[in-house]
Amino acid sequence: MINILLFAHLQEAVGESKLTVDLSDVTVAQMKEWMEKHYPQLSLQQMMTAINEEFATDTTIVRSGDTIAFIPPISGG
Repeated sequence: MINILLFAHLQEAVGESKLTVDLSDVTVAQMKEWMEKHYPQLSLQQMMTAINEEFATDTTIVRSGDTIAFIPPISGG
């Protein structure tokens, strides 16, 4: 099981701030593809990703028990 944290407009699009999915040993890129397939309203390709509170790349492996967070770009002034 992988825990997924969603923030800002991602949370609004899915209607949840946290999801739990029955996946393991997938890359961040595969996780993004899975999310976009199950939640077609999402576009995660430009999102920063963290696994267990550490930034990750698309090739990082997500394992059972991990918490992955998709972090939207932030702008401000």
